[in-house]
Amino acid sequence: MAQLLQHLINGLAAGTIYALVALGYTMVYGVLKLINFAHGDVMMVGVYMGYATAFALGREARGSLVGVAAIFAVAMLGCALLGFLFERFAYRPLREKPRLTALITAIGISFALSYGFQLDIGFLPGASPRAFPEIIEPTEWLIIGDRDVVVWNWQVISFLIAVGLMVGLQYLVFSTRFGQAMRAVSWDHRVAALMGIPTDRVIALTFMLSSGLAAGAGLLYAIKDTSVSPLMGLYVGLKAFVAAVIGGIGHVPGAVIGALVLGLVEEFVVGYAASSWRDAVAFGFLILVLLVKPGGLFGRVAAEKV
Repeated sequence: MAQLLQHLINGLAAGTIYALVALGYTMVYGVLKLINFAHGDVMMVGVYMGYATAFALGREARGSLVGVAAIFAVAMLGCALLGFLFERFAYRPLREKPRLTALITAIGISFALSYGFQLDIGFLPGASPRAFPEIIEPTEWLIIGDRDVVVWNWQVISFLIAVGLMVGLQYLVFSTRFGQAMRAVSWDHRVAALMGIPTDRVIALTFMLSSGLAAGAGLLYAIKDTSVSPLMGLYVGLKAFVAAVIGGIGHVPGAVIGALVLGLVEEFVVGYAASSWRDAVAFGFLILVLLVKPGGLFGRVAAEKV
């Protein structure tokens, strides 16, 4: 029982990080019907921004509450700006083109970031993995039994930050005028423009918001995993995309639930089977879900004229 509880805690901690990245996929797909495969690499850029900020602050300052807040703020704002630039100069000119064109562009941006950051030139970090600086000192917050169940402070903090960001996003989408405009654009951006909604601004802000969430998720992942590399965005981004598809791509609560389910499935596989099976079981679970519900757990399959 204690082992099961420990795996539940670990799985939820991993799932909340996947959820933040999966929300970015879901938001962009909701407004543009575009799968932004560069999203995971934007997360990677945010991690390196946080890495540089942490070292610039110094050992003492980066461990303080103000220092941690500054690291998250720099990374999230920097990635929000990056998301705006990608939308403005890469995706907006292709908005009326076939969807495959934008999809290929997203894949190109993804490879440009992941492999471009492996160059050891100027400010680029190079291909070697680096240890992310300790901005939250690991502390055992809760011990049950004879260390049968251990809850670490970074797990609680990551969970609370992730839940807070997700609740804020839910409020933004369903309880604000911007969220109303976002849902109108997701229904039909051409009709929304005719009704006076500034579709370009809404789509740009959606990209900025999703990119900022990705940076926050990347920092939480780096705090947990401690090792960062230019290819980390491909791995985490792909897992988050799987979570979004499991929940129903374009469905915000579905993306969160899909990510939590995926985190639990992976943790149980590692705990009760073998860690080498983790990825195979995760993608096998995706196939199983799509066989039963092609639109995901909460998505709907819509007929489309061709």
